[in-house]
Amino acid sequence: MTRPVTKTLIDCHVHLAALPDDDNGCYISPKTLNSPLFRFLLWKHGLSPENPREANQKYLADLLAELRASRHVHKAVLLGMDGVYDQNGRLNQAHTDFLIGNDYVLKTAQAHPDELLAGVSINPQRRDAVEEVHRCADAGAVLVKVLANAQQFDPSNRKYIPFYRALAERRLPFLSHVGYEFSLIGKDQSVGEPDRLRLALDEGAMVIAAHACSYGLIMYEKFLPTLHDLVQRYPHFYADISALTLPNRLRMLLHLRQYPEVHERLLFGTDYPLPVFHLPAWGRVAIGTLRTLMATKNRFDRQVQVCDGLRLGFRSIDDLIPSVSAKAKAPH
Repeated sequence: MTRPVTKTLIDCHVHLAALPDDDNGCYISPKTLNSPLFRFLLWKHGLSPENPREANQKYLADLLAELRASRHVHKAVLLGMDGVYDQNGRLNQAHTDFLIGNDYVLKTAQAHPDELLAGVSINPQRRDAVEEVHRCADAGAVLVKVLANAQQFDPSNRKYIPFYRALAERRLPFLSHVGYEFSLIGKDQSVGEPDRLRLALDEGAMVIAAHACSYGLIMYEKFLPTLHDLVQRYPHFYADISALTLPNRLRMLLHLRQYPEVHERLLFGTDYPLPVFHLPAWGRVAIGTLRTLMATKNRFDRQVQVCDGLRLGFRSIDDLIPSVSAKAKAPH
């Protein structure tokens, strides 16, 4: 499959990583900061924790440079990361590993409107969750991202119904991590099961299951039947293809090739800054195509090329976001 070289795609799954400085409202626990994975990412991107403001500027500059150099992707949805909240809905910093505040996400996206969109994070356990939905929607957010495993809440808890109804009212997609969580310290991995997202769907919210409902434990994709059921049952259910080239998730990528009826519900995403591997294409694409993949260093483009080479169809999120879709269709 050959895709025309046109910058038409929006990556719906790009992380805004940031070290805490004096005024950005971000937080990293000492345990997370010293973890091998986080230290590797800092080293890989040349970021110094001793100079947080400079490191944050470099991370953003590198992201923008790679995005602008992409042949296929012209925008990215920056994702925040909310914290853990106690039973009274107050932030529990002692149990929070990583926090990227919504104001920082919104401010960063507003500073680069041609390339970046705001994907805020709102833990529905927070006491002002509904108000935060409306505040962020008014400020230009295009979706809400959660990672229940690390944020320690159960998406199927019925006390979150007002939150889901607010998302439906504001037409903000609910992008939820699915499967096992390695990057952050998951407490209860069961809350990453896609069945837990049915309540949000029943309340009318548009749901995007991250990583195409892959389980994340290499050989066993127990959520594949659930993915099919959600696609058939809910016309407002989608899944993104982020991180599917990683060794622990590529089995789902290979499964999905066999189900073209699901492809129209798959949204383009990378999980930047994580790498995009060409491993899934080995032995499955022509040698010339594989050479092209290996020579492609741009992660956005490699994700496109791997999926195209494997004949995995996908779409861009822009036609699901009213504000973005309207701008795209407006006369120039």
